[in-house]
Amino acid sequence: MTDVVSEHGRKLGWGLAALVVAGNMIGSGLYLLPVTLADFGSSSLIGWLVAGVGAGVLALVFGALGRLKPHADGLAGFAQTGLGRFFGFQVAIAFWTACLVGNVAVAVAATGYLAFFWPALKDPVAATLCNLAIIWVATLAYIAGTRTASWLAAGALIVGLIPIVIAVAAGVAAFDPQLFAASWNPTGDPLKETVPASLVLIFWAYLGVESAAALSSRIRHPGKNLGRASLAGVALATVVYVGATVSVFGVIPLNELAQSTSPYADLAARVFGASLAGFVAVCAVAKTIGTVGGWVMMGGETARAAAKAGFLPKGFAEGDKTPLVNPLTGAAIMTIVAILSGQPTLGEQFGMLVGVTSVLTLTIYGVCSAALIRLSPGTGGHVLGAFGLMFAGAAVIAAAAGYILPTLAVVALTTLAWFTVLRGGKPAVDPAGEGA
Repeated sequence: MTDVVSEHGRKLGWGLAALVVAGNMIGSGLYLLPVTLADFGSSSLIGWLVAGVGAGVLALVFGALGRLKPHADGLAGFAQTGLGRFFGFQVAIAFWTACLVGNVAVAVAATGYLAFFWPALKDPVAATLCNLAIIWVATLAYIAGTRTASWLAAGALIVGLIPIVIAVAAGVAAFDPQLFAASWNPTGDPLKETVPASLVLIFWAYLGVESAAALSSRIRHPGKNLGRASLAGVALATVVYVGATVSVFGVIPLNELAQSTSPYADLAARVFGASLAGFVAVCAVAKTIGTVGGWVMMGGETARAAAKAGFLPKGFAEGDKTPLVNPLTGAAIMTIVAILSGQPTLGEQFGMLVGVTSVLTLTIYGVCSAALIRLSPGTGGHVLGAFGLMFAGAAVIAAAAGYILPTLAVVALTTLAWFTVLRGGKPAVDPAGEGA
């Protein structure tokens, strides 16, 4: 009896778990999205609501996988257990790629808010150099130790929400219904075309929804509370996102928003003055740089886990240690991505990187949903997995071709590597109980 009470006393209730889920999603990914969504106008609000529903379904998918396979090693572990080693390899490499490409997007967001203080950073060459500096400083922090990188990310967590809170407050104080209505659908295209096209960009802000699966062993009565916590966390994040989106489109004219590099700082400047705008920009820079540090660490640890599973060269992992070649390779790849993805404006570069990362990640989510269909012993899991697969597939299909092609390239390269190099290799884990 004492053990049971102690165990339950240390575990999370569904309400606190919901806050953890929301906190893992809400962050720097939102900071430049209003600029990217300017082409869709304030009607992107519909896309946020649709994406929120889809994210809720995917949160439940990962929650179910976490309960069924609590010892699986992340997303690749779910895919490998449910669909076989080939899909585990595909997901491991794809997720590593998504970490690296997405991290470049976060660095671009940091540069965007630095440009609030130094407008010269709006120049593509200067912006690229700043992006590279941020990436390499974060990499050096990771090389110094995961503890250093963790403190960098954790130290920026609280300040990261300040720009969003101030943006919502500014929207409440100065919201203009006529301006919001005038921004509703700038292209004039039918909403049945524009809303699906916006989903991939919007879903960038929901990346991390899979973190619900990691909570399964820490939630009190997970069978009952995990789904509740997952849905509540996604709902809370959606409320924040919708509030921030409505605020921006209801205060900043669309033509000015499209040229902005720091939309929330610009919003604060319009309503509260330049001094508070500077404070918002500082908070945004701190959060984005902290996020880069966290995702550099995530990319390195993902590569280490993939190497231990036999999916990457052994030099990427030495037991529980991360060799120097691991973060240096990741930084080199991010450097190449930062240079090749350069665009005339930071908003355009951010949008392209976000689109590519979201398509790649949604593809991974689709594979994990298919794994749930295979692993679930009951009809409920099959239905949930089918809905997750349909949402992820529909969002990818609706994306622009320029966002889809890099994902196809990753799949083609990993498939070629599998059949030419890895197919005959022995699994790094006991395959008993795994899918064929």
